[in-house]
Amino acid sequence: MTIQMIIALAITVIMIVLIMIEKIPFGAAPLFACLLLVIFGITDIKGAFSGFSNSTIIMLAEFMAIIAALQKTNFIVAFKKAMFAMANKGGFKSYLLIILIVMLGCSLFGTGSTAYYVLTIGLLSTLPYSKKLPPSKVIMTAGFAANHPLIPFNTALQYGIVIAVLNSTGIMASVSVFKFAIVNLFLSAGFLLNCIIQYKFLPDHPIAEENLTGTKENENVSVSELPRWKELVTYGVFAFAVVGMLLQSKIGDAGYAMAGLSVAVILLIGVLDFKEIRDAISAPIILMSAGVIGVADALGSTGLTKLVGTTVAGMLGTNVNPFVMIFAFCILTSLLATLTGSTIGTVYVFTPLAIATCTSLGLDPTAAACAIVISGWCGHFLPIDGMPAMILGTGKYTAAQFWKFTIPQYFIRLVFLTVGALLMFPM
Repeated sequence: MTIQMIIALAITVIMIVLIMIEKIPFGAAPLFACLLLVIFGITDIKGAFSGFSNSTIIMLAEFMAIIAALQKTNFIVAFKKAMFAMANKGGFKSYLLIILIVMLGCSLFGTGSTAYYVLTIGLLSTLPYSKKLPPSKVIMTAGFAANHPLIPFNTALQYGIVIAVLNSTGIMASVSVFKFAIVNLFLSAGFLLNCIIQYKFLPDHPIAEENLTGTKENENVSVSELPRWKELVTYGVFAFAVVGMLLQSKIGDAGYAMAGLSVAVILLIGVLDFKEIRDAISAPIILMSAGVIGVADALGSTGLTKLVGTTVAGMLGTNVNPFVMIFAFCILTSLLATLTGSTIGTVYVFTPLAIATCTSLGLDPTAAACAIVISGWCGHFLPIDGMPAMILGTGKYTAAQFWKFTIPQYFIRLVFLTVGALLMFPM
């Protein structure tokens, strides 16, 4: 390892520790880490703070404002009442139903949809405290459920990467879309299993100041005060922003700009005033998410990812059990994708190494390619990405509470993912 790799890795570790011990305000640790990267010459100011001009962060900030506007509509009031009713009823059935509803929604939006998880966590954060089903049990599970489709048919991005990476290594394999979807279903089943196991162990605490008053179900839910026309316009601009997100892969940055135009309309018609929008787009989660991008980019630029991948491939050798080999590469891919913030880049580094290992063993590499590509979106045990960071902050979890759920989730999902890939694409 080079000196730059060691310094960048040390700064990343310091940032993670500061985030988890909560000794400084939420969102400040990544900014501190960015400054250290500049001081030690790992990157320049522009690179360290590049996250603040990142298109995903801009879109995340825009959706924070859009969600703030949606909170004022009758549709969201009705949604809250339904969620509050389930929370007030409490018990395991309500807990599981909320998770399944969120997973079903993820089937439509697709894995990794920032708009969907921000909307989900934002809405559920308004749940009042109930001893029967504390909101702290719901935010953790339903938040991560927004990344696990119950019916995984919307997997075009990951499927396309699998085909591309196989073709790049000279393997013109025919991969069944249906079987690939089933592999994703195994992953979701692993997630759901962890939620079921941990139901009784999840923390019990309020997540908002108003929940400390013992407010009963629906007492803090009122009818929208917006005129009907403003409410309809708000629904329209939300749909417009979501369409922009879904079309982003085809129309580029214009997809993110569509969300910005939606916020402008909300301001112009007076659904939110400028102060409300400013508070929404400068929320601590935005500082956290934007800050970690600069740290992740700097870590990835040192060459650490490629070094680790090559080293591990050499250590595995040519006489390794297929399950062990795929599982090991899934762990490496998900871990380095989380640390470096470059999911697709990490996938393109590690997947060819795994394919080469399979080829040398005379094995079909399709299972390895599918599992490793999907694993790139399976980190989440470190709160240095948008979703886990938002869950940690919104749910007011301690480090111990967060890891008690996310570490078992991490390994259970990867085991299910590896098994699913091997069953669907025997080697």
